Amino acid sequence: MADKDTVTKEYMQDSAAFADAFNFLLYDGRQVIRPEQLKPIDTTAVALPYGEDRQPVPIQKYRDVLKMVTAMEDENAAYLLLGIENQSQVHYAMPARNMLYDALQYVAQAEDTAKSHRQGSEKAASGAEFLSGFYRTDKLLPVITLTLYFGADEWTAPKDLHGMLAAKEEILPFVDNYHLHLIAPAEIDDGDFEKFHTELRLALKYVKYSKDKHRLRQVLQEDEGYTSISRKTADMVNIVTGSDLHYHEGEEQVNMCLAIEEMRKDAKKEGIEQGIEQGIEQGIEQGVKQGIEQGIEQGVKQGIEQGIEQGRILGAIGICRDLGLDSGEILARIIGKFSLTRDEAEQYMEMASAQV
Repeated sequence: MADKDTVTKEYMQDSAAFADAFNFLLYDGRQVIRPEQLKPIDTTAVALPYGEDRQPVPIQKYRDVLKMVTAMEDENAAYLLLGIENQSQVHYAMPARNMLYDALQYVAQAEDTAKSHRQGSEKAASGAEFLSGFYRTDKLLPVITLTLYFGADEWTAPKDLHGMLAAKEEILPFVDNYHLHLIAPAEIDDGDFEKFHTELRLALKYVKYSKDKHRLRQVLQEDEGYTSISRKTADMVNIVTGSDLHYHEGEEQVNMCLAIEEMRKDAKKEGIEQGIEQGIEQGIEQGVKQGIEQGIEQGVKQGIEQGIEQGRILGAIGICRDLGLDSGEILARIIGKFSLTRDEAEQYMEMASAQV
């Protein structure tokens, strides 16, 4: 089975799902960012801080997904760099990690700007501009990182940098805070799922209730979207929730309601088979005890042996009946289990009926 983080990363590279997530975060579900406006960019962030010997020490980090967007908002173009970090488990250092990603991206933008100035014909207006390589009129693109949590539980880790610090209250105002932008299914109200406009809505709602099987079945029955969901989405939620859904390999569209029912039927059948075998073994043990007691009462060795065998068989018949097997199934099982003829098996069935 594929790794959870790998499958969520691949899923969120889809521009429609990516835009859907950020429209939910930034615009309360309004369709401001369009998939066709997104441009994938290199997820590698590299900065060159200096070590003790003033030699550059490269720091390299890899984002899950990073895209640039030119979104039209209030008839003005908004240029943004948007990144998504997918989490299948709670990460207790997420604010610091995302802050580093954003900082490296800003440093990379500043370095790219300085490089373009050096290669161009435009001259610096002052010595300060020349030394920094970043001119007074230069601007950086805003970077927004979203953490998308694919767990059913609430996010119990810090949601900002201050929540990670061991500092007194009077010190915190002097420490710049970094806030985590988070989408966690457990923290989404049911009505707010409608603010998603792709199958990400179905995926996140499924994740939210994946640990509550009764409520999950209700959700699947109430939402028609689950009757025909893409194989890609079905595979993703199947892996991240460990649902063990059953559907055919060749299906492009999956009916999640039927997949759940097939899973339940198989589990029930397996449970019945295990129950029958355990019941027969228990019946044999009970029968042995009963047979010994009957043999002692008869007072002869033959009686003990016959009582033991009889008790084993009658005990097995009783357990099978308790499990709801019909007479034909019981007859077949005791013939196979105790090497009886059909006539012998039928006699034991009559004896068992007489004891009821």
